[in-house]
Amino acid sequence: MTQWWRDAVVYQIYPRSFADGNGDGTGDFAGALARLPYLAELGVDAVWFSPFYPSPLADGGYDVADYCDVDPRFGTLADFDTFVAAAAGHGIRVIVDIVPNHCSSAHPAFQAALAAEPGSPERDLFIFRDAPNNWQSLFGGPAWTQTPDGQWYLHLFDSSQPDWNWANPAVPAMFEKVLRFWLDRGVAGLRVDVAHGLFKDPELPDVPDPTPSDRPSPWFHRPELVAHYATWRAILDSYPEDVFPGRRTAVGEFWGDEITHLEPYFIPGGMPQAFNFFLFQTAWDAAALRHTITASIALAEGSDVVAPWVISNHDVMRPVSRYGAPAPARSDAEVDVALGTRRARAAALLLLALPGSAYVYQGEELGLPEFLDIPAADRDDPVYRRSQGARLGRDGCRVPIPWSGTAQPYGFTEGTATWLPQPSGWGSLTVEAQLADPSSTLALYREAIAGRPAGEFAWLDGYDLAFTRGEDFACVLNLGAEPVPLPAHESVLLASGTITDDVLPQDTAVWLRLR
Repeated sequence: MTQWWRDAVVYQIYPRSFADGNGDGTGDFAGALARLPYLAELGVDAVWFSPFYPSPLADGGYDVADYCDVDPRFGTLADFDTFVAAAAGHGIRVIVDIVPNHCSSAHPAFQAALAAEPGSPERDLFIFRDAPNNWQSLFGGPAWTQTPDGQWYLHLFDSSQPDWNWANPAVPAMFEKVLRFWLDRGVAGLRVDVAHGLFKDPELPDVPDPTPSDRPSPWFHRPELVAHYATWRAILDSYPEDVFPGRRTAVGEFWGDEITHLEPYFIPGGMPQAFNFFLFQTAWDAAALRHTITASIALAEGSDVVAPWVISNHDVMRPVSRYGAPAPARSDAEVDVALGTRRARAAALLLLALPGSAYVYQGEELGLPEFLDIPAADRDDPVYRRSQGARLGRDGCRVPIPWSGTAQPYGFTEGTATWLPQPSGWGSLTVEAQLADPSSTLALYREAIAGRPAGEFAWLDGYDLAFTRGEDFACVLNLGAEPVPLPAHESVLLASGTITDDVLPQDTAVWLRLR
């Protein structure tokens, strides 16, 4: 089999919020299994599950207490296996989330470290020291927490997420077993959380500017990562490719302040995929987007590493609100939903016309806005707590999906309450409502996924943001203030908005057959 991930459309499932199968208000594998026909009809090639492992859920499951099991709130290992087998029946592969930078403070290894003496082998699995340096948590506040015996441990994120010590050979050995555990169960790939982290400067030095960022630092983009991921690539390549799911892959969550920060990972034999987050980090501006696309394509040119495109995920504001709000929006009243929807639909056609793989986050295909007005008492994200409310956090993009009906819980659960509250007014955004509307955002995504173009990418002259794929396909976006005439074409294949008289309105995208 070929490298199926090179042009795949992958759908991200945030398990707590996708579909509830047992009525407790939290999504689970039973609910996901029941919605598998929806995913098949959407046309995706694979699904990526955010963490579903046993966890206190202090950070939405990214605080893992056991890397080789399923949290009872989501089901059992047998339920997971059932989903993988059923998905394969639809030709859909499964990707699981691996969290190697840190674990939960409830993990048995960290509990053993707390019970052990300073300098013990148990503590050497993590990063303890007698005094903290000036590093700051990406979630707000110091990156160090003191233990009762006076030592401090490092956590780049929440205090409930101690960082593993990747300089200790026992840590990579443990994770090799974790990778094989899931690959042996038939998963097609791994999404690697905080892939630009893991290794830290052994000196743990103070830094001149401790403001958290994704630039190279004593804790991010360390040179040890390149050789490390080559060992993981060897594990992936050791699996047979002549039976489904075929060749195995991994996609790294590599953040960077500049696209050049990702260059070290685009070498032969490394991580097969490295997320390209720069598309959704770019302003809604034609010149800026063109620069990002050009630089992104150049980054992967001549490499066997793929840089999947994304415009949303579980960590960032949903496109409708991001494109329709001042930055940062603090309430739904600040969001121009009509403007944001128009732009998000155009961005969807851009996303799905670009060469390579694309990832779609659950609810993106429904055009859901961010739920910004979640009451403080209901917020779950540690970012909100650690910043004392100065940062709203990521709860607003993690609200349970609306499936049917006109009021909460919109068919998400057979019960009455959901783990995060849903807003009122989502009745027109449910899957049920959109399946009945041929002009809906869901219909747009289904058509775009089914009709993704192939062929070489080239910019189309005469437009701020237009390109061709091969000889007969063009994607044209109008981000300017005035309508623009379409280039000569044989037919309109798909448009994000209404087009009349061959004129493209503002904030609209179109796919054209040129001849």
